Amino acid sequence: MLDEDQLGEYIDRHFVSTLFRLETLSQYSVDSDGDDYLRYLAGEAEPVNKTWPDVIRDEVSRGLITYRVHVVSSPLTDYLRYQFEWGYAYNAAAGERIRILDVTERAKPPEVVNKDFWLIGDEHLLLMHYMSDGAFRGATIAEPELLPQYTAARDAAWTAGVDFAEYWLHHPQYWRVSST
Repeated sequence: MLDEDQLGEYIDRHFVSTLFRLETLSQYSVDSDGDDYLRYLAGEAEPVNKTWPDVIRDEVSRGLITYRVHVVSSPLTDYLRYQFEWGYAYNAAAGERIRILDVTERAKPPEVVNKDFWLIGDEHLLLMHYMSDGAFRGATIAEPELLPQYTAARDAAWTAGVDFAEYWLHHPQYWRVSST
């Protein structure tokens, strides 16, 4: 099982063209959030940790493509509202391609798995493992035999998902400004 540092090193070593992430949880409890989630809930104006968009801009400048789909179910949790408003909005502006698959609005294709994963190109599959509270337990490098199933899941999720900016624009009920 890879810890967070080992996961980052593995991705950095193999990411030479595309990097895809499927997210399925309604809340993550990760150290990289720092205290931003609590600050968001407290009504603070913006995140403290805004360095990740710089990483994305650097990747884009080198011709690397990062994209993701988050499978959600409305109504969004406070954590998802935070992730969208303080994470995805900044990341998308920096060049990450993000789509949302809201299964209360459209059917989830049967190929889409209920498991978080990273797919590096079409060659490296990392399965993500979390505790029930969203705390990261580790990642495992999957056997090559699983690649066809997970590339099909990626393709189906991407096709079914809605561009993040479009999704967010059409869901002002989740904007923090609309709920204060």
